[in-house]
Amino acid sequence: MIDKKEFKKMASEMADFDEKREEIIKKSREILKSSKQAIYDVHRNDLNYSKKKIDSAKKIIDVLKKSISKTKGLDAVGAFNAGVEEWVEAVAYFEFAKNGNIPSKKSLNVSTEVYLGGLSDLTGELARRAVAKAIEGKKDDVKKIRDTIEDIYGQFLKFNFRNSDLRKKSDSIKWNLKKAEEVLYDVAKK
Repeated sequence: MIDKKEFKKMASEMADFDEKREEIIKKSREILKSSKQAIYDVHRNDLNYSKKKIDSAKKIIDVLKKSISKTKGLDAVGAFNAGVEEWVEAVAYFEFAKNGNIPSKKSLNVSTEVYLGGLSDLTGELARRAVAKAIEGKKDDVKKIRDTIEDIYGQFLKFNFRNSDLRKKSDSIKWNLKKAEEVLYDVAKK
């Protein structure tokens, strides 16, 4: 005969897991939203507001990491990784705009896959920034952006991503580099 108490316990465990999973998904949307707003603010040169949004997202990430570490299986919730990846992109873009640097994986305390995904997405924002700087006539800024994308692309070429999502993301770096090179070429002609 079936142990009904055991099934009741399993049902309770699954309900608890689903509740925690839904909370992670909900909070991950907040991370994503704050990070996207931070990127938008960097494009508008509002670094103070951008920093607030980045810090807000980081607080949520820290809370969720603790929750995830306590329950087996929650680390596979894709929404969380997507949110953190967007946050990596936002922090990297902010740091580039403010200091001309790209933060390390170690300094952000994220997984390799999340870090690389964020950096590959960053190149799209950098290409967009190159266009804005070209409009302002800032050739040196455009060149630095192009050089940064080229450095990222060179590092990504050292990986073998096979046919993963990261492979698709890394392929976009090549096109962002091409766009930045075209912008630099156009600025150089003037």
